[in-house]
Amino acid sequence: MKQTWRWFGPSDPVSLENIIQAGATGVVTSLHHIATGDPWPITDVRERKQAIEDAGLVWSVVESIPVHNDIKTRSGDFRKWIEHYKESLRNVGAVGVDTVCYNFMPVVDWTRTNLDYQLPNASKALRFEMTDFAAYDVFVLERENAASDYAQDVLEAARARFSTMTESEIALLESNIIAGLPGSAESYDRNSLRKTIAEFIDIGTEGMRANLIHFLEEVIPVAEEAGVRMCVHPDDPPFSLFGLPRVLSTADDARIMLSAVPSESNGLTLCAGSFGARADNDLIDMVREFGDKLYFVHLRNIKREADGSFYESEHLDGDNDMVGLIAALLDEERRRKDLGQALEIPMRPDHGHTLGDEIGQTNVNPGYSFGGRLKGLAELRGVIHALESLRH
Repeated sequence: MKQTWRWFGPSDPVSLENIIQAGATGVVTSLHHIATGDPWPITDVRERKQAIEDAGLVWSVVESIPVHNDIKTRSGDFRKWIEHYKESLRNVGAVGVDTVCYNFMPVVDWTRTNLDYQLPNASKALRFEMTDFAAYDVFVLERENAASDYAQDVLEAARARFSTMTESEIALLESNIIAGLPGSAESYDRNSLRKTIAEFIDIGTEGMRANLIHFLEEVIPVAEEAGVRMCVHPDDPPFSLFGLPRVLSTADDARIMLSAVPSESNGLTLCAGSFGARADNDLIDMVREFGDKLYFVHLRNIKREADGSFYESEHLDGDNDMVGLIAALLDEERRRKDLGQALEIPMRPDHGHTLGDEIGQTNVNPGYSFGGRLKGLAELRGVIHALESLRH
């Protein structure tokens, strides 16, 4: 497996030199300075690739070329944004970067309620707390008909939680929920968030799925011509929030998407933490079923709770069978090798804990600390080494 590292560009507190020190050989990055929807200029793409190569690394995966909300809703200037997306794909392919991760999540890229959840060892993790989320949705955002989306016990706990919250706690919770991916330029205030949510609810799940398929029908032929493999990232978390439609949360969702637009350039990102937040997603079975369409892997672990809450645990200590998952991925790589295919799967340690001297620092992206991911990659590398040694 190709060991890679997410890098947020020149402003990232984790340097390219740090990435080499961590033992990764590939970089996963995006042009965050380009506004969502605007085409990526070939000069900017070349400049980023050159900076990575000058450091002795390889640009392995684009994560991501963001998909404009007009494309997801198939409204407004969506045709213009699709043409811009095609231009970005051509320019990425022209410099030899052949893998593009993207997502089709509505409104925000990922959702957590706590970006500094303290673990027993005093390190900090990302957490999604259903009670807090419901308190925000029902009593702070005051989304229309929000209460009907929650079980009565969750609603009662949310009401009790909200009654004790200070203004500063509400502000922090709101900031956490709409944080999206670090490096993203998009953000919402309360009114725009309500409005955007309502637009997506009106589309519905099948409408949203149709819009994804329409998008792929447009861009996959361009990806094929450019020599680019696209791999969609699953919903995070993989269940409805704010009443929003979800179209990439389960194996069934992946089957529909892959079969609707059959192409070598239409693939999947296996995010263990996202898919794994649902107990009914069998990650090892998904590797076996979708192996030839897995172009990128995020390896992280989670601890699930009965009400849908979860937190991001140690990479080797959670509800996901990380050793079994890596073994299945190595089997897939061996299958490819036996067929004469040189398609090594890029993987990256995802959402490491904040620990040591990085705790309390203001320039550390939650989930993307150096120390936490260094620890995670070392653990994952050890599993890979042990499994490969047993096979020889």
